[in-house]
Amino acid sequence: MYQPHPSEELNALFRHRPYQGVEPSEATFLFIGLDANYDPGLESSPAFRTVLEYHQDGVAFWRHHGVHHPFLLPDYRGDGRRYHRTFARIGFTSTHAHLVSFAELLHVPTVGRNDLAPQDFDPQHLRRLNEAILHGKAKHIFVSAGVARLMRASKAFPWLPKEPGASGPLRVFYSEPTRSVYSHLHFSNYGKFQQKLEEEALAIAALLPAGA
Repeated sequence: MYQPHPSEELNALFRHRPYQGVEPSEATFLFIGLDANYDPGLESSPAFRTVLEYHQDGVAFWRHHGVHHPFLLPDYRGDGRRYHRTFARIGFTSTHAHLVSFAELLHVPTVGRNDLAPQDFDPQHLRRLNEAILHGKAKHIFVSAGVARLMRASKAFPWLPKEPGASGPLRVFYSEPTRSVYSHLHFSNYGKFQQKLEEEALAIAALLPAGA
């Protein structure tokens, strides 16, 4: 079960664009998450307008503000900053904005802590994600353990094995000549996971194209 976000404006944007950044099938780097989670009082926050701006056009937002997500702007107060600060340390810049997509298994924005189950997902949304992963432009797809567990439980990703293979800092769930699906630590991890996060960040950074 999940708690949907009360903002009709935010939900309306998700109905048209259930992803962040580039459309998933057009991205080179595709990061799959669970749900897009926001403070329930977001509409009354000074950050609300920038959140809407971001969801309307994530590429333009990144290029205009110099950060990939509104949670990194000074006027945002709430959860989610750790995830995006960790991502920002990898080395992506606004020159890579047209290459990056964040897409969640859940097709609507949420609030609070959610215990997601396969029945919460929209089958059509999952089919689109599966198509983007297997047949889109993405060369590098990133899935954390918790996301992979729900992907398998949904039965919408039959190619996804129970465990990734061992191959350096980024273990690989699936590979073919033009794309790889990597297992990585969720960017919200910290503490004892810090060294592993840093190793994975270096491995992801090594995949960035020169002069993007």
